[in-house]
This record gives sequence, C-alpha cells and structure tokens, in this order.
Amino acid sequence: MQKRKLGKSGLEVSAIGLGCMGMSYGYGPPRDRNEMIELLHAAVERGVTLFDTAEAYGPFTNEELVGEALAPCRADVAIATKFGFKFESGGQRGLDSRPAHIKAVADASLKRLGVESIDLFYQHRVDPDVPIEDVAGAVKDLIQDGKVRHFGLSEAGIQTIRRAHAVQPVTAVQSEYSLWWRNPEAELLPVLEELGIGFVPFSPLGKGFLTGKIDENTTFDSSDFRNIVPRFAAENRKANLALVDLLAGIAARMKATSAQIALAWLLAQKPWIVPIPGTTKPHRLEENLGAAHIELTSDDLREIDKAASQVTVQGARYPEQLERMTGR
Repeated sequence: MQKRKLGKSGLEVSAIGLGCMGMSYGYGPPRDRNEMIELLHAAVERGVTLFDTAEAYGPFTNEELVGEALAPCRADVAIATKFGFKFESGGQRGLDSRPAHIKAVADASLKRLGVESIDLFYQHRVDPDVPIEDVAGAVKDLIQDGKVRHFGLSEAGIQTIRRAHAVQPVTAVQSEYSLWWRNPEAELLPVLEELGIGFVPFSPLGKGFLTGKIDENTTFDSSDFRNIVPRFAAENRKANLALVDLLAGIAARMKATSAQIALAWLLAQKPWIVPIPGTTKPHRLEENLGAAHIELTSDDLREIDKAASQVTVQGARYPEQLERMTGR
C-alpha cells in the first residue's frame, strides 16, 4: 500500500484508510464483533494504517471495537477519533465543544481505545456556541500533554479552519467528497492546499451508491441512516443511476469496478487526499484497496469529468437539520 502525508503535518498514512462507523452504527444493526475484528486485522495485513472512529459511533462501542482489534499493532497504525457531541441516556443530545468537555472526551476515548495518545482528534461538528479558538486551544493543551498528536476538523467552513489553524495547526479536515458531491472543490480544497492541511474524504463512494449495487428498488434496514437522506429517496436514486451507469462504463473499459474508479479518481485529485471508505465485508475491503493501484491518466480524468458533468445529481446529501451543522 502506498503512503501519503496529510498536508505538511508529517503524519504519514496509507493512501486509503478505513472508515469504521458502519461496523457499529449508521448502516443497520451492529455487525458481529468477531467478524469486524477479523476485518480490521485483514485491513492491517493489507497495509491500511489510518482507521477512523468516533465516540458518537454507537455511541462509544465503535471506539472499543477499534481499540481492541488494533491493540496488537498499535505502533503501526494511526487511529482517528472525534469529539464535539454530548450524550444523555445513551443518545446524542446536541453539541458540546467546551474545552473542559473536550478534555474529558479525550480521557474517555483514550480509555476506550486502550491507547496512550490519540493520533488524530477531530472536532466532529463545529459548535457555534464555543469560539473555535477555544476549541483549538483545548486540543493544543492535549497535544502538549501527550494525549493527542494531531488536530482535525470535520465539516468545518473555511473561515473556521483558518481561525483554528492560527491557534493550533490543523493536520486534516474531514468532509464528504466524491464524484457525486464535489462542493469541496470550490473553496475548501484551495484553502487546504494554501495552509498545508490534509483532506480525508468520508463517503467517497457516495454512501455505497457509486458501487452500482443500489437502485430505486433497494430497501434499507429501519436503522439505516440512508432512510432519511433525500438523495436516497427512491425517485432520486432512480435519477442518479445515470451517474452510476457512466461510471460503470468507464470502469469496464479499464477492467476495474465502479468503486475502484471512484476511489482512484479521488486519489488523483491531490497527493494529500486520503479517502476512508467504510465496509463490513472482506471482499469489499479487497476491492476498495485495489483502487490504490489504479493510475488514471489525464485523459482518463477528463473522460470521467466530462461524463460526470452530464449528470445533475438529484437530492440533498443531508436532511436539512443535519446540513445546517456543516460548513460553519
């Protein structure tokens, strides 16, 4: 597996990481724990060194799973987790990025992960009630205490990124980015390049849609997050299949899968981009990691861009109340 550095930070990780959320949360019932531990071990064996979790995934259970699975190879991997929500009676109840809370979350995450330091600590969503300078200052204290190594932001707006970076250098920003959500190209990517910050796209396969395995007739488990995503309404899925069909045609000519082309396209955008596709299936892990070996030429990229420009993706990527929490 090739390695990449997240911006100017010096944090070097595998070119493709692994998003672990779906093992415990978000895409149906939690998966079998032993099977997920085996999957995490398989990822390590294949060269994956960046693993993404959060206290919110479960909540709490995903950190425990990741920590247990990666304990034997702790020195060889980077674990990213997140703070910024508050929980009551096991459920998520709004945002909380007060410095004291951030430090309490760090201690709890360290215990659940079974590690002495968190490699990459993201603010999960920007808290409008807490100045970002205070957030960055709290993480700076944690870095000085040796509890955290690198600071990250998730779904933050560019002015927030600049303000945070001025207090404590931001190693990575995490946001959605894929062939069917290209908004980061307008403002975010230029600012990250200017500041020397790495970019970690989540949902690089469009929450599974770009794999070509989902159509308007697909049904999701009642606990699957995609049930409330406008882009996954049946009529929108039907319209959006046009993009999947174009991608499948390009993939067939290149003797690859649609998922591999979608990931290879992301890797070709910038050398400091590290996507974190999630999966709970060993064969999908193999498929996704195969994308790192696909080198798209400038002609390939022009063809993909031209094809994608012919399709207007239908439906918002988040319900309105969740979209309001992004780009702050």
